[in-house]
Amino acid sequence: MKTVYYTASATTRGGRNGHVQSSDGVLDLDLTMPKEMGGEGGSVTNPEQLFAAGYSACFEQALRIVAGQQNKDVSDASITANVDIGKTEDGGFGLGVELIGHLPNLPREEAEALMEEAHRMCPYSRATRGNIDVKLSVQE
Repeated sequence: MKTVYYTASATTRGGRNGHVQSSDGVLDLDLTMPKEMGGEGGSVTNPEQLFAAGYSACFEQALRIVAGQQNKDVSDASITANVDIGKTEDGGFGLGVELIGHLPNLPREEAEALMEEAHRMCPYSRATRGNIDVKLSVQE
């Protein structure tokens, strides 16, 4: 990487049934495996929820940048990231993501084009490209 603007740092103890804390203490959460994976679930977060939160925030910011460059109104936009975890063909585990754009101020075709452009720009999309399946869709 040519220039680093920021480094996030978090430490986990206890894995998926442990605790995660960021170096600045802002993030300070217990973790548990989802019930669907044999965990307790409940009101405790998991790594997939944290990834979904980060990806949706980053992607929406990329969308807003692209929309601003094209003079498109995304003032009421939102992005939902659905992150799947499951078995891969080789018996390991893998992730999949669906990014759902809600862009009520734009026609579907324009919304889809902005989603594609944001996908090219978003750092999370760049990091996952070719590694996991990412599906883009626009919600009516």
